[in-house]
Amino acid sequence: MTDIHEDRLIALECRLAHYERMAEEISDVMISQGRMIDVMTVEIRRLRARLGEIEAGGSSRMPQDEPPPPHY
Repeated sequence: MTDIHEDRLIALECRLAHYERMAEEISDVMISQGRMIDVMTVEIRRLRARLGEIEAGGSSRMPQDEPPPPHY
């Protein structure tokens, strides 16, 4: 193999290694984001259920409508 071919092969191998590492990092980020989305989805469901309970209870009281605590 000539030096030019060997140099090109080494350059290609370096680029391939870089792309493989980058693909692994992207995969890790996607897994992390998927987990965050799952957690947020559960939280949104919980909040919707809580909001539904409040609306179903007919309670129109807002936190600012409540009297201040005794230490004020």
